[in-house]
Amino acid sequence: MMAAEAGAAANTIAAYGSDLRLASEFLSGRLGEADEADLERLGTQWQPLARATAARKSAALRRFYAFLADEQLRADDPGAALPRPAAARPLPKILSTLEVDRLFAAIAERIARVPPDPRDLRLSALVELLYGSGLRASELVGLPRNAVAPDRPYLILKGKGGRERLVPISDRARAAVAAWRTHVDADRPWLFPSGKGHLSRVRLYQILRGLAAEAGIAPERVSPHVLRHAFATHLLEGGADLRALQAMLGHADIATTEIYTHVDSRRLVELVNTRHPLADVPR
Repeated sequence: MMAAEAGAAANTIAAYGSDLRLASEFLSGRLGEADEADLERLGTQWQPLARATAARKSAALRRFYAFLADEQLRADDPGAALPRPAAARPLPKILSTLEVDRLFAAIAERIARVPPDPRDLRLSALVELLYGSGLRASELVGLPRNAVAPDRPYLILKGKGGRERLVPISDRARAAVAAWRTHVDADRPWLFPSGKGHLSRVRLYQILRGLAAEAGIAPERVSPHVLRHAFATHLLEGGADLRALQAMLGHADIATTEIYTHVDSRRLVELVNTRHPLADVPR
């Protein structure tokens, strides 16, 4: 149901499966027959967990019991007994435009080496697509070899939840991809191949951390998602329309995109506190 009807992503389905299996172990295999008292005990076990983790587990089980009720596999839905921890949504971590410039400067130094290393061209293509188009890590590493066409400034992407969207690709990104693709064997199906498949998200994360260290940025501050956040925030700061940004990021709900307006507001407050003529006037 999660795959066929809800169109959930593979990672979501895997997380739901893990949560249900752990709950089943706690309930001695009685997950399908659990009553409200059982679920209250389960909720108590989650108390030491982070609110976001507990909220995800609770949502997975509520979805499970709603499914059982809808399919008439049980007469009641005990999901109401599960806790509903309000997961606070933190502001996304981003990089400043100057810090992004330092990343690209480090890439430029690499590409200028003699003899050139194809891995540096791959790095350039990866970062151009992450920061220039706001791709998710899984979307990026899973790109087909010919997904980015040299004469087409966009690509059609099937992202989270199986939703298709149009993603703009800059001239810089297309040039970087073209330079890298010459080093990808024509019989490989992926743009970023590795072994028998494609580059993993874990390896992408490691590559970006190495680049951050070269650029003089704390490695823990740079990740694929941080570059996606930077793409969104810098576009919004430049005057991008929120609805257009929602479409480019592939958010199903604009409320998810609105988090970037809070980031922009924080920047404005900082500007007032540091740049306003009265900022240094003693009270």
